[in-house]
Amino acid sequence: MFDIKPKKFKKILVGVDDAPDARAAFSYAVDKAKRDGSEIGIVSILETNRVNIYQALDKDYVHSTEGDLRKRLNDYVQAAIDYGVDPKKITAIVDQGDRPAERICNHVIPEFKPDLLIIGSIGKNGNRNTVGSQASYMVKHSGTSVFVIRTDEVTHYE
Repeated sequence: MFDIKPKKFKKILVGVDDAPDARAAFSYAVDKAKRDGSEIGIVSILETNRVNIYQALDKDYVHSTEGDLRKRLNDYVQAAIDYGVDPKKITAIVDQGDRPAERICNHVIPEFKPDLLIIGSIGKNGNRNTVGSQASYMVKHSGTSVFVIRTDEVTHYE
């Protein structure tokens, strides 16, 4: 027989956006952080590939878009605090780039240094055996333990 000793993670990073799978990943991460007394980093990436050249040149547009992202991220932080996570153990992280998975793996993880990455993946109809491309990239390239939360809640997001 052997002893069961669940690993407690000291530093959790969770990727969030407005998708249902990200909200599911966030819920799990916050609960895990509270139970383990872990630090938690909540990261969201401003995708610059969605901004056209005219928008990129308009400082008001870029600042309002980043401001909107920071406001949503602050809502996630407040939800974690309301759930009971110590505010001193929460870090909000905004990064930007064309490919969120690459930014998280190549920039956010080396800076934040988590020992667990929690991300979401939407189960596509008829494709239950695969993980989304962003989640797949992070599983392969993060260099840390990864927990992928699957959800079938697709609504209008697809």
